[in-house]
Amino acid sequence: MREVNLADFAAAHADGAAVVDVRESFEYVEGHVPGARLVPLAQLPTVVADLPRNRPVYVICASGNRSLAAAQFLARAGVDARSVSGGTGGWARSGRPVVTGPDA
Repeated sequence: MREVNLADFAAAHADGAAVVDVRESFEYVEGHVPGARLVPLAQLPTVVADLPRNRPVYVICASGNRSLAAAQFLARAGVDARSVSGGTGGWARSGRPVVTGPDA
């Protein structure tokens, strides 16, 4: 498991990276990274088998705390998980696009 900064995540995102947002649904609908799949932290064990094994999975939350715990869990399950330092808050503050509503 690795932690990546926002610049490295932005580059991966631009290349079509798999992104999992581990916040709660009420947080997600208020604003999320385009294309991010919502999987609240408590539900993560139920989707591990569905996550890609052939490429990195970027895990994001509000600030980077929950995503770090989630990435550690996923790494133990064999996923190349990378926690996004700064989270969605940092992403938005840096002027990058944010989507509102329930759709990825």
